Amino acid sequence: MSKRIVIDPVTRIEGHAKISIFLDDAGNVLDAEFHVVEFRGFEKFCEGRPFSEMPGITPRICGICPVSHLLASAKAGDAIMAVKIPPAADKLRRLMNLGQFIQSHALSFFHLSAPDLLLGWDTPPPQRNVFGLIASNTELARAGIRLRQFGQEIIEMLGGKKIHPAWAVPGGVRSALTNEGRAGIRAWLPEVYATSKIALDLFNKILESHKREIQIFGNFPSLFMGLVDAEGTWEHHGGKLRFVDSSGSVIADQLDPQKYYEFIGEAVQKSSYLKSPYYSPLGFPDGMYRVGPLARLNVSEQMGTPKAEAELKKFKKLGRGAVSSSFLYHYARLIEILASIERVEAALEDPELFSEDLRADAGINSSRGVGVSEAPRGTLFHDYTVDRGGLLTKVNLIVATGQNNLAMNQTVTQIARYYIRNHDVPEPLLNRIEHGIRCYDPCLSCSTHAVGQMPLQVRLIAPDGAVLKIINRGLGQS
Repeated sequence: MSKRIVIDPVTRIEGHAKISIFLDDAGNVLDAEFHVVEFRGFEKFCEGRPFSEMPGITPRICGICPVSHLLASAKAGDAIMAVKIPPAADKLRRLMNLGQFIQSHALSFFHLSAPDLLLGWDTPPPQRNVFGLIASNTELARAGIRLRQFGQEIIEMLGGKKIHPAWAVPGGVRSALTNEGRAGIRAWLPEVYATSKIALDLFNKILESHKREIQIFGNFPSLFMGLVDAEGTWEHHGGKLRFVDSSGSVIADQLDPQKYYEFIGEAVQKSSYLKSPYYSPLGFPDGMYRVGPLARLNVSEQMGTPKAEAELKKFKKLGRGAVSSSFLYHYARLIEILASIERVEAALEDPELFSEDLRADAGINSSRGVGVSEAPRGTLFHDYTVDRGGLLTKVNLIVATGQNNLAMNQTVTQIARYYIRNHDVPEPLLNRIEHGIRCYDPCLSCSTHAVGQMPLQVRLIAPDGAVLKIINRGLGQS
């Protein structure tokens, strides 16, 4: 008689989700599913709006990564207008995206994942959170908060506010960097370089203390996809798409991201509102691929900045081909933070960031426009179709979390199969399974996260619906 364990909600992620784990008669894991249980509907209710409004609407998809949607949406508008934006506008967009990478990655590592990695899986839930981290290591927690603040202030200096800046528009941006803004960013650099070094040194210790987790937290063959430039250098807001396989071999390169539909398909599964994109030449589900920091470092041959390049070489040695363990998303995020800081520092020397030539103007020159940019969590696609008046008739958004959907399901299954035996489900085990999802830092919506006593309940349910056992986190069993 098969049984089912439900983890609801999954905590310390952006949004609302649950995990179902299916057991056989002996209490061993048959399968697991990651369910996204909320529905947003942006693709549908944006129909009928002018395409020019989309950079103001779509950032409201998320309060954590609004800049990612802002920039991808503006790029889709560029394509509808068929314009090449001024060089200054492109450089300013890139600068804001670097700020977004820094603030989002800092949030993921220090706020959401560090409580597990530094306090330990067995730490009681009321202490296993950012407040517990503050109590345990005040200076480290403060440094992480300050690192995120640095990224947010870059966004604010350019866009006027940290969240939902109405700054990038079809054809360019609204304003340039000021001398005061440049001075403010420069003043941060010594501190954020020091914090990134502390974090990387810390993770080198985690690599030694978490060897088992590296082997079982989402360690399996898959494809990886991300943007690179013509030389295969790490990209975050331009370039072409590259796919590599688990051996590290490039299987498709310099693909036009505006024609993503020629090589990316989208599947729908009944268990989740989240779509499941796949590499269409291999079909579904064999075309499973991963995006985000782990994928970007796997598809890149070099980082393009010296400090991050040295870390990339260390990172590459962790895989026999591609680096396949999803646990190492954490390491990849820290490397990308360092690369972003280096690129911010270099950008500040460019006088074009102060140019007044910031926008290209045109009418409707194409009925369809695709905007593609790397969000912190992975490649983001905004695909708009418009009528002659510029009103949207179709919108398709392919977000990073969706592209990682198949891999997240395989990850929770792998972890659950390793740990669950004979119906034994201790509380720290639940957290390990949840952490498999946190490796990907999924962004399901802009929601508030519970801390302290998590409202988590696991039920063992018989096929006839009878509840065999209930485990309430921190409240005993029944």
